[in-house]
Amino acid sequence: MPRVFLTHSPDMLRNYYGEHAVAALTEVAEVVINPTGRVLDAEALIAHGQGCEIVVSDRQTPGFAAFFERAPELVAFLRCAVDIRNIDVAAASRNGILVTRATPGFAASVAELGLGLILDLARGITDAVAAYRSGRAPEARIGRQLKGATLGIIGYGVIGQHLAGIASAIGMTVVASDPYKTIDEPGIAQVSFEDLLARSDFVVCLAVATEETENLMNALAFARMKPTAFFINLSRGNLVDEPALAAALDSKTIAGAAMDVGRAPDQMPSLDLARRPDVLATPHAAGLTPAAIEHQAFDTVAQVRALCAGKIPPHAVNAEAATRLERLLRARTR
Repeated sequence: MPRVFLTHSPDMLRNYYGEHAVAALTEVAEVVINPTGRVLDAEALIAHGQGCEIVVSDRQTPGFAAFFERAPELVAFLRCAVDIRNIDVAAASRNGILVTRATPGFAASVAELGLGLILDLARGITDAVAAYRSGRAPEARIGRQLKGATLGIIGYGVIGQHLAGIASAIGMTVVASDPYKTIDEPGIAQVSFEDLLARSDFVVCLAVATEETENLMNALAFARMKPTAFFINLSRGNLVDEPALAAALDSKTIAGAAMDVGRAPDQMPSLDLARRPDVLATPHAAGLTPAAIEHQAFDTVAQVRALCAGKIPPHAVNAEAATRLERLLRARTR
């Protein structure tokens, strides 16, 4: 059996892998779990990953070039997440090491939280609950009805598509902007980014974080929104110019915001924004449901099984450069 090193700290192991996936992994490999209780830096990864042929990494643990260059036994580095931006794929490839990613099994989970945030922004649920819990009777306020309101979705991937279906089902008008897709679904209008901002009552950011989308939501973008509109970020903090968002809230350029992500460590919402009374924030928890986390964890289990069988596993990103794969197969047949 190959030795597999799980980089997850205890909370990451509990929240982003789960006991069922750990049990399944131990059926096909000798599993070594991060003993430090913290996120590993390069030296710690080198030290604790020694002798392991496969690493299954959480999203916080980078794939360091230094690790790939000093891990002679390593055959594959499997990311238990979709985002591999902090993995040095070029360095892995130079050393013949395979890199894989997981598939996005969190579409329903993230879309459902998105709908919850939209509903909370529309009806002031959190404000009322907080008042009652503090012993005060809140003022009854007129809310927004979602039926008939316009939802704008920036980035029409699997989460955006799932959210669009939910929103359409409750009577919202849905517009979407994605320069890399042609959207031909009934009831979903594909519009430009600028038109989406101008038309929407709720703008949900679900674009992929890339150099191109860095600070996509900047001062100009917020200025294009309605003063009665709300902004919701469910993607990555990198997409939002946070000082511009704060300024838009201060000036009432927009009515409020909600975020599950931000520029704090591990993509958490930034405290300066999260503490505001016109912001709803959740701690990067949109994908934290058992079904969502087990989907990605079991992706890595399937990848380990494939490697043990001498196959290129699903969702490999540099298969052509992974020259160490035969070494793992030879070790299994001895």
